[in-house]
Amino acid sequence: MFIVDHKSLRLSFNEFYEFSEKDLPQYGEYCLLELKDGAYTAGGWHPSGDDHAAAGYFLRGTADTVDAEEVARWHSLDRYDLTACLEEEDINWINIGREEEEGDRNVQFEGFKSFADKKYPKEEQFCLLIMKDGGLAAGRWNKWRGEAGGSFIYSSALASHSWDEVWAWTPLSIDKFFAMELERENEKKREKRLNRNPIADPELFKYGTDIDTYYEKALEKLRGEFSWATVTMMRKKTPVWQIAPLHGKYVFGQISKNYYDDSDIVTPWTEGATADEFIDYLVRYTHDTVERSDPEVKFKFGTDINVYLDKAFENVKKDYRWIDKKMLGKTWQYDIRTVDGDLEFVRKCWNESEFSVYDVESAERFIESVEYDYQNEALRENKTVGSYAPSFGHIEIHGWNLERYVFYKLKSGDYKVSVTAGDRVTGGSREFFITPYCFEAKTYEEFLDRYLEIVPGYSFGLGKEELLPDNDLKKFLGY
Repeated sequence: MFIVDHKSLRLSFNEFYEFSEKDLPQYGEYCLLELKDGAYTAGGWHPSGDDHAAAGYFLRGTADTVDAEEVARWHSLDRYDLTACLEEEDINWINIGREEEEGDRNVQFEGFKSFADKKYPKEEQFCLLIMKDGGLAAGRWNKWRGEAGGSFIYSSALASHSWDEVWAWTPLSIDKFFAMELERENEKKREKRLNRNPIADPELFKYGTDIDTYYEKALEKLRGEFSWATVTMMRKKTPVWQIAPLHGKYVFGQISKNYYDDSDIVTPWTEGATADEFIDYLVRYTHDTVERSDPEVKFKFGTDINVYLDKAFENVKKDYRWIDKKMLGKTWQYDIRTVDGDLEFVRKCWNESEFSVYDVESAERFIESVEYDYQNEALRENKTVGSYAPSFGHIEIHGWNLERYVFYKLKSGDYKVSVTAGDRVTGGSREFFITPYCFEAKTYEEFLDRYLEIVPGYSFGLGKEELLPDNDLKKFLGY
C-alpha cells in the first residue's frame, strides 16, 4: 500500500529525448510529450513507414492522435516503476530518469488528486496517472454514464484504465478536445443563467405559457373533421410539443435528452411567428395520428379483450397446429383499459408490474400483433428433435455477415429455421416457422419457391441457387 502524501508529491521528469531520427521511442511505447507550442500531453508511438524515421503519430485514443511534427521532446512512461518510492512516507519528490543539473531540462508535475478523496477530473481532461501497481500512464477522462466512476481512455477501440486502477492523477495541458468540452460546459452555464427569467414574445404566446391551452385550441379545429379527437390522441404523435426556455426566451420546442450527460436538448419550432400559426401547425402535425385513432375502427369488435385474443388464437392455430391456450400468457398479458380518458389496448410482460399502451390504429393491427406474440410462444413450447446446418462460405447481407443458418425439426413434425448475422460490433438472430403450406409442394424445388417467400435469400443470405443442390437438406426436410 502506498503511503506517500499525493497532495504534496512532485514528479520530476529528467530523461527527455529530442524527437529526431536518432532518438525515437519503441513502437507502441507510451510517452510523456512536450509539444513545440510548450504544451504537455502523452501518447503511444506509431511510426509510419520506416521504423527509424521521425514520421508517424502518437495515439491518445480513438480518433485522437498527435502528429510527430508537433512533438519537440518525449519521455518514456513505460520504463518506470515507482513502487519503492511510494512506500516511503517522507518522500515528496521523485526523479523520473537521471537527474539533470540543468534546471530547464527537467519538467515537474504536482497537484495530484485521488479518487479516494472524491476528486474527479473534468470530462475529456487528459491526465498523467500514477497507477496502483506503481507504473506511470496517461489517458483522457471519460465518466461512466449513469453510474459512479469512469475510465481514462488511452488508445483506440476505447482501450482504457479504469478509475479503480489509478492511485493518483493530475491534469496535463488543455488540448482541442478538452477545450471543446470546456466551451460546451461554459455554454451550458450561460444557457442556465439566461433561462432563469425567460421572456415570452407576446405574439407567440398570447394565450399564455401553458402548452395544454394550445393543444386544446388545436383540438377544437380537429374536431371539425374528426368527432372522436382528443388531446390524448394528439399526444401520441411524438415527440410532443412543449413550451421551454431557450437562450433566455420561451419557445415552442421538442425536448430530447443528450446521450452523454442527460441534459435537455430543445429543438425550437421555426415555421411561424404567432400563436395562431403554431396552433394551425399543431393541427397539421397531429392530423394523421388522430385520423388513425377512430375508436369505432380500433375497437370494432367491442371492448372485451377476449374477443380479440380468441381471433388471434384461431388464426395462429391454422398453421401452428399444436398450440393450445395453456401455452399462452407466459410472456405477454393484454387488456383494454382507459388511459388518460381514452380506451387503449395495453399489454405487459410477465415480469413487469404495470401495463403500457400498445399503440395500434385498428383492431386488425392489434390482432396481428397478438398473433406474432402467440407464434413465438408456440415455437418456444415445441421442442426441437433434430437440426441441419447448410454449409456456406462468406456471405455479406447489407453490411452484415451471415454467421449461422440452421434448420430445425420440431417435436410436432414441423420445421423452423434460425438465422444469425452481424458485423464487428453488433448482430442479431431471427427464427422463422416454415408453414405447412410450404410442405404441400409436390417437389423440393417447389417447396423452396414457397419457403423463400418466408426467408428470402436477398435478406437472409441463402437463396435457391445455394439450397437446391443440397441433397442432405432435401432429405432432412422429407423430400
